[in-house]
Amino acid sequence: MKTRARVIAFYLPQYHPFKENDEWWGKGFTEWTNVGKAKPLFRGHYQPRVPADLGYYDLRCPWVREAQADMAREAGVEGFMYWHYWFGNGRTLMAEIFDEVLKSGKPDFPFCLGWANHSWSRRTWNSDAQNHKNVDLMIQEYPGDEDIISHFYNVLPAFKDKRYIAVDGKPIFMIYDPAALPDAPHFIKMWRDLAVENGLKGIHFVGLAGGWLSKHQKILEMGFDAIAPSNLWYAESKTKGKIIKMIEHKLRIYFPKIAPLDKYKYKDIIAHLFTEYDKMENGYPSIVPNWDRSPRGGRRAVIYTGSTPELFKKHVLDAMELIKDKQPEHKILFLRSWNEWAEGNYMEPDLKFGHGYLDALKEVILG
Repeated sequence: MKTRARVIAFYLPQYHPFKENDEWWGKGFTEWTNVGKAKPLFRGHYQPRVPADLGYYDLRCPWVREAQADMAREAGVEGFMYWHYWFGNGRTLMAEIFDEVLKSGKPDFPFCLGWANHSWSRRTWNSDAQNHKNVDLMIQEYPGDEDIISHFYNVLPAFKDKRYIAVDGKPIFMIYDPAALPDAPHFIKMWRDLAVENGLKGIHFVGLAGGWLSKHQKILEMGFDAIAPSNLWYAESKTKGKIIKMIEHKLRIYFPKIAPLDKYKYKDIIAHLFTEYDKMENGYPSIVPNWDRSPRGGRRAVIYTGSTPELFKKHVLDAMELIKDKQPEHKILFLRSWNEWAEGNYMEPDLKFGHGYLDALKEVILG
């Protein structure tokens, strides 16, 4: 199947109960808990969002993972980027799903990993926690070289899997927060050396580049091969005005019950989302179907309104213009995301739009 772009979709492996969530939130908590109890915050607010074809699935079921892969493949998605959690000293969370994908060989669908190197707090996942004191649940730590080596060998079996997505012959590995690494160049060099020692050509490091644009170049200077510009904050600031954005942001931190909601029209966001960094040969643009984090964040959440499959199709077409002259290996679009339901940021069918977003993507990518 010939595609016009390499679409790699972020994939959250959160939809199954596990011990820590049971302890923190109550028996059986999953991402669906937030999604199902979400409430509209204003007239016309699309909440709660109800899944269609796959229902409130459990990722421990192999048929679900197969169905997701079939759906993604049909829409022109090359593979999933599974979020990978390594908190240091061998501590992981939500690793069971990807481990099963790796060991079983199924689904036979390409994948890569993204290290979600951020701490978990009470407010990370649950909107009810907004009314209570924030509490750290799992702290991201960077203990040193021994841990860097241990982490590498934890993911090496994935790198060596025939399904693993490569760029220029090297397995691609994304890091969520490059600036959080105590010494990013050292980490990158150690992993590259270990990769070569273990029969790989190296590693293609991609840094997720969020916040102000001034941070983007710094990530490349750390030694990353490429950046994935995450320009949501930039687009919101361009839409609302930087000063107003900053003032309202502070109000929501200190006075969440009376501060204005952080709302934007989706059509305005996509009009400002791309920058010169997305045009670079080693800049991999993000395409975003929608955003509404209120199931997790309550009134503190960023909410986009008015997204439709038609607008999303225009957004993807705009992204295609940015990458049309790049080398085939580098025509990468990160789809953010496949299944972030509690961020209103998903491609899977729901009761309102059905397969609309999948069909829009398919029309552009597969022609």
